[in-house]
Parts: sequence; structure tokens; C-alpha cells
Amino acid sequence: MDLSFILNHLGEEREDYFNAVAPPVMQTSNFAFRTVDEMRRGLREEFSYPAYTRGVNPTVEMLREKMAALEGAEDALVFASGSGAIASAVMSNVNQGDHIVSVRNPYSWTNTLFTKLLPGFGVEASFVDGNDSENFERAIRPDTRILYLESPNSFTFELQDLRAVSAIAKKHGILTMIDNSYSSPLYQQPLKLGIDLSIHSATKYIGGHSDTIAGIVCGSREMMRRIFDSGYMTLGGVAAPFNAWLLLRGLRTLELRLERSSESAVKIIRFLEKEPAVEKIYYPLYEGNPQYELARSQMEKAGGLFTIALRANSVAEVERFCNSLKRFLLAVSWGGHESLVMPRCLGMAPDSKEAGYNLVRFYVGLEDPQTLIDDIRQALQTLAP
Repeated sequence: MDLSFILNHLGEEREDYFNAVAPPVMQTSNFAFRTVDEMRRGLREEFSYPAYTRGVNPTVEMLREKMAALEGAEDALVFASGSGAIASAVMSNVNQGDHIVSVRNPYSWTNTLFTKLLPGFGVEASFVDGNDSENFERAIRPDTRILYLESPNSFTFELQDLRAVSAIAKKHGILTMIDNSYSSPLYQQPLKLGIDLSIHSATKYIGGHSDTIAGIVCGSREMMRRIFDSGYMTLGGVAAPFNAWLLLRGLRTLELRLERSSESAVKIIRFLEKEPAVEKIYYPLYEGNPQYELARSQMEKAGGLFTIALRANSVAEVERFCNSLKRFLLAVSWGGHESLVMPRCLGMAPDSKEAGYNLVRFYVGLEDPQTLIDDIRQALQTLAP
């Protein structure tokens, strides 16, 4: 099945809705049945048939089918947010007394799930340096149920060897899941490398317009059914039909947007590597990355997200640099048309010298790359020589 067909046509049975070229928004909470027996079947098989939009909605189903195909998965589920997708996937697969091994420094709300919410229900998590796959093996206990990955992560872009971690998990009969938001399913397909569940913050590249929030979990039909019958239906954090429609719109241009963002990021990195005010560049497919060969073996490309370490003497200098940028918006997230910047020092005191105070993350959107380079050049001039 070719990529263009998935993005533009898969799951869109146009004869069912007046041959409209764009898919409709089925903005309804309820679906009617012709007979009691039909209603009984619909409620019994709510995983596959529309009865109530908290379970199945036709607009959401189109997105579900496309995302599964993009990931090479049997099925997918769509949630109201990326953190909702992660929480439901994890909580549907652990019980009191179970243990999780997670890569260290995961996304902040994933960290909160593991360190604050789940311990209250008797679920413990250990955190390991994922650069060495053997650290996962060493952390496994008899009660370990999940190995949780985030590759690349979303600030300094450390990777885990997905094939190696998957082999370890299979040896012990443990479920693997990964936050694949950085790469999108176009640039990394973890299931083909042996991972069980691939999770996305669809707010990012999949939505692509900075106007909707959603999360997606992809995996086997059996696992999707398990999550559906547990965290999905019980917690109710499902995507609204209109949000799914916005994501379907985003998929139309996903390939083009990613290509533009990736190409522009590489051009900007080539400029930055020659700048004396830049101490280090963090980007999975940057030749200076010690995990460069691993990145090449797992990823097609690396998108538009990179981080630099500035030769800055204080948080105030980092802030001055960021405040001087005119073409980058100070904002979280990524994946939209607009370029963004986010300093690590956001949560630090003005006089802090905490590790990483000089890190600044950039997202390169769809603007002209030379314009963005010129903007970064003038901002670098604010740093003390």
C-alpha cells in the first residue's frame, strides 16, 4: 500500500457520504439502530461498530485506519491527547504490584505518571540510561511488565537500540512501548523493529497546524482491544470527531511538511556548526552525534527538531538570545507551520548554573530557511564574546 494512497484515500468510502472529496465530520454522540437485536449487537461489539462516539465514530475510524497503516500496525486507537494515549496504554497493561522499566528523563507528564500517579496504585517504575540496552536487562525484575522507550527523546534526542531492547523484552515476555512523536510514522516505524506499541502525540507533525490536540496508539488488534476495553472506554479520554477531522486534514500534507522541515533544519545546522557561539548541536542525524549510526539504522530522517548548547555564561544571556529572535515563536510543542524556540532554563533561577541551562531547542517550520538563519545569526550576536 503506497504512502500517498494511505494519506489521501485509505478508509474514505466516499460513496457513503455523497462522494464528497473531503471526509465529513460525524459530529454526533449517538447512533440509532433499526431493531433491538441490531442494537444488542452494536453494544456487544462496540470495538468495531458505532453506537456511542466515546467508543467508535466514523470520522475517528478513518484516522484510526490510516495511522495503523502508516505504522505497519494491525490497528490503532485515537485519544484526546498524547499524554492520554500514554497513560491509557500503560494503565491498561499493569496491575497492583507490577513494575515498569522506563528510559530516564521521559516526557514530563509521562514522568509524572510513573513517579506520582501509578505508585498510588501500587505500580513501581525504575529509570535507566537507555544508551546502553543492557541497562534494561539489568533492571528487569520478576514483576516487570513494561519496558518504556522514548527514542529519540524530545530535548537532547538520545536514542535506544529498538531491536536490542525488543529482543530483551521478548526473552522475558515483557511488553515494549515507545513514544514515537519525534519521528512520526514516516521517519520511524518501531513495530517493524520489534516494538509492541508505538505512541504519538498527534498534536505535533500529524496535526501539523498547531490547532488541535490528540494522541494515537498503534499495535496489534489484540492489544488495541485490550486497551479499548480498559483505559480507552473507562477513562474516556477519546478524540472528538472534529479533532479527528483536523488530523485527517493534517495527514494530507504530512509528507511534504516533514520533507520541508527536515531539509531546512539540515541547512540551519550546517550554519550553526560553524558558529563559535554554539558549543554543541543535538540532532539524531548530525554526524557529530555519538549515536549517529544507530539513528541511521532506525530512522529515515530526523525532522525539524534540534537543540543547541550556547556558549553562554548565564541564564540571562540565554534569555537575551531567545528574546532577540524575531522569526521563532517562544512556545512549546512542534510540528506546525511556524518555527519555535524553547530554552531549557525556563524552570531555572536567573543565577542558575544547573546542567543544561545553556540548551535551547529549535523547531524549524515551513518558513524560508535563509530567513531563519539570518534571524539566528543576529540573535547570536547578543552573546558576550
